[in-house]
Amino acid sequence: MAVLEKKIDRALMTVAAPETNFRTPPANIEAEQALLGAILVNNDAFDRVSDFLKPEHFAEELHRRIYEIAGQLIRAGKLATPVTLKTFLGDIDLGGMTIPQYLARLAAEATTIINAVDYGHAIHDLALRRDLISIGEDVVNTAFDAGVDASPRAQIEEAERKLYAIAETGRYEGGFHRFSEALTSAVDMAARAWERDGGLSGVATGMNDLDRMMGGLQASDMIIVAGRPGMGKTALATNIAFNVARAYRGEAQPDGTHLTVNGGIVGFFSLEMSSEQLATRIIAEQAQVPGYKIRRGDITEAEFHRITHAAREMQSIPFYIDHTGGISIAQLTARARRLKRQRGLDLLVVDYLQLLSGSRARSDNRVQELTEITTGMKALAKELNVPIIALSQLSRQVESRDDKRPQLSDLRESGSIEQDADVVIFVYREEYYLKNKQPREGTPEFMTWQSEMERAHGKAEVIIGKQRHGPTGTVELAFEGEYTRFSDLAQDDHLPAHM
Repeated sequence: MAVLEKKIDRALMTVAAPETNFRTPPANIEAEQALLGAILVNNDAFDRVSDFLKPEHFAEELHRRIYEIAGQLIRAGKLATPVTLKTFLGDIDLGGMTIPQYLARLAAEATTIINAVDYGHAIHDLALRRDLISIGEDVVNTAFDAGVDASPRAQIEEAERKLYAIAETGRYEGGFHRFSEALTSAVDMAARAWERDGGLSGVATGMNDLDRMMGGLQASDMIIVAGRPGMGKTALATNIAFNVARAYRGEAQPDGTHLTVNGGIVGFFSLEMSSEQLATRIIAEQAQVPGYKIRRGDITEAEFHRITHAAREMQSIPFYIDHTGGISIAQLTARARRLKRQRGLDLLVVDYLQLLSGSRARSDNRVQELTEITTGMKALAKELNVPIIALSQLSRQVESRDDKRPQLSDLRESGSIEQDADVVIFVYREEYYLKNKQPREGTPEFMTWQSEMERAHGKAEVIIGKQRHGPTGTVELAFEGEYTRFSDLAQDDHLPAHM
């Protein structure tokens, strides 16, 4: 019994006083001292690290202050030395050493300026590791203390946002590049355009007249497709997205990745329609069966066979849909990055801009919120190096004009849409407005109206109102309303000769 009691006592003591093993975050104080010393001896060392190394990257608070004050002096054209810095740091007891003595010691034990960049990279990388540890702790603590209404998916997206924020701010390979490198990239782009179907530098939309005007969809461009309700802006974006995905052809690389040779992998954020509704639209377009007949089930056997044949063909195309409503620009960014990483991405479509939300801090001002959204969208296009097609509504002032063709000033809610966009495309169908103006039959006005309807029937204008890298103008396309399909318009000079 006595032996058993001793075992229980030892077990209780172990539970009551568990062994602790504290770990300190990674840091290299010696590297920080060496770099600061190099800066104090030769201020040119600061210029070599200042574009990627910030005060917050230093683990020691005093080192942060020394680096920050030294940077302020150097940027002001003044000298940063132990003598000039000591007046800005105050009196601090460093274990029997004063601030002037510590600065003098840093300068005396300084490394050479040649090693400054290497020490800067070491300090920077350790700061990133400390940030990763902090994010990991936040993930664990949030998961333990989550409330009833907390969503694990929201926590995952927040963790992804923080990780990508570190990835973006943690780069130090920026700065100037030799012009010869830019020339090489330009020649490579021209070579790829020569090899690609249609000879385009960008991704082909599948509509030849539009491609000739734009050169395809250019990587890193934000393309706004705008129009009033009923004009077919969603149909145009859907048609382009499907054409790109259907034309996809990739080649396996030695490192296991796939290089897109033609077409592209498409991500489609359908914030308004469900994925089933979007799929129905595409099936209607490809099978040439009206969408309303598919929804009702009012189809013939021949139409059903066309639908099943089109569905089989579409199963293998790289077309990915996210139909979550009411997401924020931060969530959209995280999901687009995830798709790029996991599946690849060559074109992103967002339907539509005004259904996105910004950060909570700016939700009280819609103009600021939309500015945040468009700025984030353009930054995402550059980061992922893919074209982004974002649909946008137009203001009602279009309806009050006699000529209802849209203009840049009609873009709704914020001038940031026009400012941030590389290309702005308006969709306009005169037939839509003429239908609502039908006069009484038998009158002279009816005859005029009928001739105008015949002229406008089945036609749509795609007005390029802004294009940074090319001309503006109007492209006429054919539009089949019952199939929601845009295509090239047959011109008289393109028709075959009559027998």
